[in-house]
Amino acid sequence: MAVRRFDLEAGGDTFEFLNETEDKISFWLGKYPETKKRSAVIPLLWLAQKDNGGWLSEPAMREVAERLEMPYIRVYEVATFYTMFRLKPVGKSHVQLCGTTPCMLRGANDLKDVCRSKIGKPFQVNESGRLSWEEVECLGACANAPMVQINDYYYEDLTTDSLAEILDKLENGVAVEPGTFVDRQTSAPQGEAMTLKDPALFDGSVPKGISALPNLPDEKPETQLKSLGDVNPKVVKAKSVKAEAKAADAAVEEGKPLPEDNESRQRPEALSEPEKGEPDHLESISGIGPVLAGKLNSLGIFHFHQIATWGEKEIAWIDDYLSFKGRVERERWIPQAIELAGKAKS
Repeated sequence: MAVRRFDLEAGGDTFEFLNETEDKISFWLGKYPETKKRSAVIPLLWLAQKDNGGWLSEPAMREVAERLEMPYIRVYEVATFYTMFRLKPVGKSHVQLCGTTPCMLRGANDLKDVCRSKIGKPFQVNESGRLSWEEVECLGACANAPMVQINDYYYEDLTTDSLAEILDKLENGVAVEPGTFVDRQTSAPQGEAMTLKDPALFDGSVPKGISALPNLPDEKPETQLKSLGDVNPKVVKAKSVKAEAKAADAAVEEGKPLPEDNESRQRPEALSEPEKGEPDHLESISGIGPVLAGKLNSLGIFHFHQIATWGEKEIAWIDDYLSFKGRVERERWIPQAIELAGKAKS
């Protein structure tokens, strides 16, 4: 960063905040404890800059240091570091021209030529004292490039002609309304609106007449599940986990008999009690909650390594008994159990 120093000659010997600024100073000081009031250094420097014609003089900086009871050099460090603080006099209308890539691609370099022609070199105040300019980094209005900030306001979608007209008016003491200088609403596409043109969309009448949202899925939609790990893709009926858990609860509460083993299903290996007297925390498997873990325990399933050994027949048996309809595969119980069993063993 280039060295930045105050213009000592132009700053004079004294500075005072305007009376109407005192309430703002009190507001910022009130945001911090008395012992931490130096935290307000940036907002107070900003207020001082506004009260000093748009730039910070050395006396203004000393006034801020006294108000915050902090060393002058610390205030100096802040003021010279942040380029938002200007250390030399500026014009009554100070132009900050964005030269970052989006604005540059849209003609910012041509706007710089206009500023040089109408005002002079950067940071140079013109003869009338009304205008000055500088190039700055992105001002966050890329959708309306190229643009400039004049004092506190944005002037957007500029051309060399529109910027020249703005500068001529400001030079003659004529105020210029900020905003976009092409036919568009804020950052909307240029020209006449092509969509959302019906006034009824905005007067509140349309939502009252809507009976159903468009493009809702069918009552019994089917969704194609993608393969996860070693689980094969499978088309299943869309059904919430909550509903499946409810079906499982009902099956157990109604005393549903255990499925018979056959060629397609086989009851998982069961234990009469947990190994070493302590079951694994089956809830660590995504998809198994406390209630379901209790049901598995009642079937003699206490450990990750038991679930990890299930094959297609064991999965089919659990699906049949708990009315899961493919949930074991969808939620990848087996890969999770293999990983957790390995961790438990190590």
